[in-house]
Amino acid sequence: MLNRIWASLIVISLLWGISASLFGYSEIASALVASLFDMAELATKICLGLIGVMCFWLGLMEIANVSGLSEKLARGLAPLFSRLMPEVPRGDKAISSISMNMAANMLGLDNAATPAGIQAMRDLQVHNKTPSLLSNAQILFLVLNTSSVTLIPTTVFVYRAQLGAVAPTDVFLPILLATSCSTLVGLLTVAWLQKLKLWSPVVLAYFIAAAVIVGGLLAASVDEGEIGKRSALVGNLTLLVLIAGLFLYGFKRRVRMYDAFIDGAKNGFSIAIGIIPYLVAMLFALGLLRASGVLEFGLEQLRYAVAFMGGDTRFVDALPTALMKPFSGSGSRALMIETMEVHGADSFAGRLAAVYQGSTETTFYVLAVYCGAVAITRTRYALACGLIADGAGIVAATLLAYCFFG
Repeated sequence: MLNRIWASLIVISLLWGISASLFGYSEIASALVASLFDMAELATKICLGLIGVMCFWLGLMEIANVSGLSEKLARGLAPLFSRLMPEVPRGDKAISSISMNMAANMLGLDNAATPAGIQAMRDLQVHNKTPSLLSNAQILFLVLNTSSVTLIPTTVFVYRAQLGAVAPTDVFLPILLATSCSTLVGLLTVAWLQKLKLWSPVVLAYFIAAAVIVGGLLAASVDEGEIGKRSALVGNLTLLVLIAGLFLYGFKRRVRMYDAFIDGAKNGFSIAIGIIPYLVAMLFALGLLRASGVLEFGLEQLRYAVAFMGGDTRFVDALPTALMKPFSGSGSRALMIETMEVHGADSFAGRLAAVYQGSTETTFYVLAVYCGAVAITRTRYALACGLIADGAGIVAATLLAYCFFG
């Protein structure tokens, strides 16, 4: 699907630009050619600038992994999943794999999350009475995976810093709240279809604990009656507390933290360099789309429709990031960068694009990879529930951006 989307963007942009040039808009041809070089340079510049920051965060994540913090978090989530998936026996290794995957996602450990997720699908497949059809437990796992709460949206912070944001972490709380909304809606949708008993004391205890934490962070962000006035401070303090807690836990477990940090940081270079081809490809297509005038034409039509209904149109510039995210993480990342490059990292559109990027997941990709790992071809209502969760995340992200950034 991504191949078709990418190729279509390029063909449409080129045909539109060539047609416009033939009808007298000769500057478009020059803009198209210039965009080829500008986007390649931008992608390389951003990725090279990412190396240091990626090394730092991946080093911290490796400390969390080696110290057993991610495993401990997984054990803490196990009682919840054992009740949300009644068809899976208590104590089954599938619960452990699921918890590990969710814990890795929450901590931003993408490299650990995918293998754990594939293993979870394989463990759940053991209890699947119809191997070609997703089971109830697998559907719930996939929907939660495509909307899972991210405590540390590292890559979003990194890109904002690279593109000149004054306070790169000021989107921390909006992202946390938006992804929490997405996860909650996904869970409630699946629970309604599967008739899960969410009023179990254990499940309610987890919900209440999560609500208290998120509510506390939200309350701390209110100053002089305005929400989000202290969001950057609260976000920074939260991250500092998490990092301090990580090191204290490492000391307690007597982990060789310097060695662990270096081992994790080594991956930062390869990951940052490895992103370059994907980012060049997507920015190449998006650069042509904007230079040809196609993107602005489409956004103008949407702005007109929103204005006609009396709505504020500022969110429209960031909307392409949200629409691309379910299909492609690299595509939405490129759109977020392109939005921040054009409008500014601290503009309303730039901040909203960052919140969109951090509040939803690549639903189609996750379903394709995880279902393919266990040769499942019939996904039942998993895609619909995942897209409903994505929609909730997008709506929540938009409303929260207006609340936090005006």
